[in-house]
Amino acid sequence: MTSFNRSTSRRLKKLNQIPSVWEGDRRPLLSPPGQSPESEVKGECILWVDGTQGIVRGMDVVAPETGPEAVVRTLMRAMEHPHSPAKPARPQRIVVRDREIQFYLRGVLQDLDIAIEHSPELPLIDELFRGFAEILDSQVPDLPPQYVQVLREKAFAIWQAAPWEFLEEQQILSIEINQWDVGTLYASVMGMLGMEYGILLYRSEESLKQFRATVLRDDELQGHLEEAFLKQDCLFLTFESTDEMDDDEDEFFDLADLPLSDIEPTFGNIHPLEGLRSVLYDEEALVVLVALESLYRFLRDHRRQLNDDTFPNLSRRYRIALPESSNNDLAKSIPVVVSTMPQLAEELEEIAGFSLDDDDYDYEDEDDDEETSPFQLLRNDVIPEDSFVSLSVVSWKILDDLRKGANYHAVGEMTQAGDGLPVILIQTSRPKAKTLIESIEQAGGLRGIGFNPGADPFDDRDYDLGLLKTKNDELILFGEYEDDDPIHIEERQKWNQRCQNTQGYCGLIIAKGLTGSSRGNPQPRDMMALFEARFLSPRDIGLGTLQLMPQL
Repeated sequence: MTSFNRSTSRRLKKLNQIPSVWEGDRRPLLSPPGQSPESEVKGECILWVDGTQGIVRGMDVVAPETGPEAVVRTLMRAMEHPHSPAKPARPQRIVVRDREIQFYLRGVLQDLDIAIEHSPELPLIDELFRGFAEILDSQVPDLPPQYVQVLREKAFAIWQAAPWEFLEEQQILSIEINQWDVGTLYASVMGMLGMEYGILLYRSEESLKQFRATVLRDDELQGHLEEAFLKQDCLFLTFESTDEMDDDEDEFFDLADLPLSDIEPTFGNIHPLEGLRSVLYDEEALVVLVALESLYRFLRDHRRQLNDDTFPNLSRRYRIALPESSNNDLAKSIPVVVSTMPQLAEELEEIAGFSLDDDDYDYEDEDDDEETSPFQLLRNDVIPEDSFVSLSVVSWKILDDLRKGANYHAVGEMTQAGDGLPVILIQTSRPKAKTLIESIEQAGGLRGIGFNPGADPFDDRDYDLGLLKTKNDELILFGEYEDDDPIHIEERQKWNQRCQNTQGYCGLIIAKGLTGSSRGNPQPRDMMALFEARFLSPRDIGLGTLQLMPQL
């Protein structure tokens, strides 16, 4: 048996011995009701309580397999460094409930003049644990116990169906339930940005529109996002990792890359008057259960149509069986209708500001009587018209990571000089980004990026035209900038200097996430392709000044 060092025993004997009786015990931790077996609390609590003064002197939590030495370590802290307001001291008597602990302590503490006694009951510790149990029993579980297993099964079915791979947040599905005082829910799928994954089930169109309008307005975003978030009226399912992630070490971490065993679903409710709670009550749990089951069936039945670039008009009726434990007086199953809402998706896109201004060019309608492109020699039907385009730079560290993970097309060995690689950043929706990437790949890849002068003699304006040159020598127009625009002049100067630093190397990054929170500022996880290219001067392009000509 391990015993104290002599110096330790002498130190402990110097403590003032007080005429009190201490209770000591080691008991399993209690778990809140309704928890899944995987999330049950596992561990044991060691307590030392001064029965005379009625105060806790020491407490510790250890793993169940920890040996009896842990009881002694906690006792030493209770004597030398007790919890406030107790003072350092050693007791005259110690009472324990466990015979093994009694015999163990008699051997270890034999030099400290402390009597070690046994009692089948420890009144103070028993009362403490009864209080703990009452607190836990009074807590509302996150999910009604009778629905925990089935809700988790439906959540994992949704995760494996991965609707965020083909549905954007504004492509809403209506779920008509008409039970439990719920009419129609409006499901918005989160996850196409690769950041947060889940399903928001709005109770009204108004709540959905109001929230999206608020977060997509730049002047509202700062300082009001949390307020807008809490004003939503919805039920939700979100997914999280079971492991703690270090954001600094895992800058490009994507939940979708983890195995199913590392994914944990979370359910909850948001309401303007209640705020956020990660708890579902019985009726709410039934509503979410029915909604997820019908949504899963709809995704399974219409995955091919929903995976198209367009958002089709679809509707399907299902009969959803209710769990036997639901105690529903109406029926054992209920009818549910799931439908797409293309018109609402268009409205939400307009809220996001995707519609063109009257002065913008319409590059798709070639039968229009008016001029459809100011510069006829260029392809202007490749870059999606609602894209966010900018002259930017990507750091060398991020570039190295993109080369490992993104759709990467190299052009040669470049010099890593300056603050990073100068890039043209094109951000659009995920389906349109895929189409754009395929178009460039079908043209053999990207040869170069440059700017060429252009002129409109009808309004006496000069332009700086941003061009992509593919390897089959096509020229793609990605931007038209007035050459006297001071912002563009500054960006072009930075672009030219960075291209000089890299000895003529630059790049094109195509990113998703136009409709999400990263609109205008895509994160590395949003970047779907990197095409390296060479800097092209107007002489390299060889077109001279392009002029707008009237269409006959």
